Amino acid sequence: MNQQPECRTGDVLVIGCGIAGGTAAIKLADAGLKVMVLAHGQNINESNTFYAQGGIIYRGENDSIECLSNDLFHAGAKLNYPAAVRIFAEQGPQLVVDFLVKRIGVEFDRDATGNLECIKEAAHSSARIVHATDITGKAIQSSLGIQLLKHPNIDILSNHTAIDLLTPAHHSLDRLAVYESNSCIGAYALDNENNEVIRCIAKKVVLATGGLGQIFLNTSNPAGARGDGLAMANRSGARIVNSEYIQFHPTTFYHKHAPRFLISEAVRGAGATLINENGEAFMEKYSQKWKDLAPRDVVARSIHTEMIRLSTPNVYLDLSSYISSAKIEKKFPSIFANCIKYGIDIRKTPVPVTPAAHYNCGGVLVDEWGSTTIQNLYVVGEVACTGLHGANRLGSSSLLEGLVWGARAAENIAQSIPGDEIPASNKIPRWQALGHEQPDPVLISQDMDSIRNIMWNYVGLVRTTVRLERAVRELRHLESEIERFYRVSSLTDELIGLRNAIRTASVVTTAAQQNKVSLGCHYRES
Repeated sequence: MNQQPECRTGDVLVIGCGIAGGTAAIKLADAGLKVMVLAHGQNINESNTFYAQGGIIYRGENDSIECLSNDLFHAGAKLNYPAAVRIFAEQGPQLVVDFLVKRIGVEFDRDATGNLECIKEAAHSSARIVHATDITGKAIQSSLGIQLLKHPNIDILSNHTAIDLLTPAHHSLDRLAVYESNSCIGAYALDNENNEVIRCIAKKVVLATGGLGQIFLNTSNPAGARGDGLAMANRSGARIVNSEYIQFHPTTFYHKHAPRFLISEAVRGAGATLINENGEAFMEKYSQKWKDLAPRDVVARSIHTEMIRLSTPNVYLDLSSYISSAKIEKKFPSIFANCIKYGIDIRKTPVPVTPAAHYNCGGVLVDEWGSTTIQNLYVVGEVACTGLHGANRLGSSSLLEGLVWGARAAENIAQSIPGDEIPASNKIPRWQALGHEQPDPVLISQDMDSIRNIMWNYVGLVRTTVRLERAVRELRHLESEIERFYRVSSLTDELIGLRNAIRTASVVTTAAQQNKVSLGCHYRES
């Protein structure tokens, strides 16, 4: 690979290093390709995957492809793309063994016989979820990170923020490129340590930047989940679908001075029950069949209704009445430790919980191989829309989706890349700074707060025509101000994130406004 400081080249550029991007990078490197991995954090383990608590779908006893497919269709309100469901159900479970266990060495929990231990989660008809206590994502990401760092064919660019995708139709010095099919040949990226913008140029690009939860006031997502990939893809002309379907996790820890960390769905799978301020179990009122194990959108709206009815900021999850102290400590050590930090002993006291933005069921439209409407651009993981989730995500399906499409994108690239040449770097201009003013961090913070409040109050769990219309107007004005701010300022990671957040918020809100039909996690009262 070219190691010139201002321009890096390779066979494939992977933007993101969670389960989707990490899987793609390792498989591509195993195939002999030279891979650049652009990592947003200084630590390669910093990703959405790292924070996933619950588990990953496998295949349990008396389970089947048809059974898993039916559960996906049920959770997704039958808006799921059948071809994606079939691929996922057929190929996913075996990849858990072949790649996660055998290739990168993830240590999942095992039963007394030494087999992978399977548990049941909400809306699953069988016990098919494998896990590593309550830190499954951390276990997967740690194993990925080790393999990424030691692979001789992988060049890690850590602490780099992608600014925009490089598309010759927009960026080429050859003016005639505008007449060619839209294609992607890399990305501009900010080296945060040296405060320098570099060009990363490759034959193929895999976008795997994760989620967008940080555009909402309350979210389970880490700080970097600002919708960066969705915004970049949108600006480059990629087709985006189903972005109104934002899944709100029903149970995140509620405390005035704590982040909204997840109280995993596996806790309810183990028997914990939701209760309101009066100590009353309430889920049977809203879902007689599933009760506390109803699909996430049903549980989240039920909690929302109880909070409004009783004018309370949260409800509670009662573990101690249904799960032994020993089991709580063994199965949920991370949740137990995090709650103890804030004075809540879940072995004795119900834990306060509230819904929070958790997962984007839509995204950049891709085909069965992760390929997009832009030539040579693949998108995998949460930023992609494979159609698997439909209108609502089935629990523990996101990690497996990232694994499946990360592997499939790598397979497709490895087959199609022979004969391709690395695009000529002399046709792509060096980054030209737009402005030189130091961006005021107070303005960035205030603008992010405005985005989050608009999205939470107007584009949240329950939506109405009036709220959405107001959100569109306010976001349109705010985006104009932020774009002006961006163009007169020196680049920082926070400013890039702000620009991406407002673009992503506008995409989500416009889609929600245009879709008049309540379905899954897009719920409209009017």
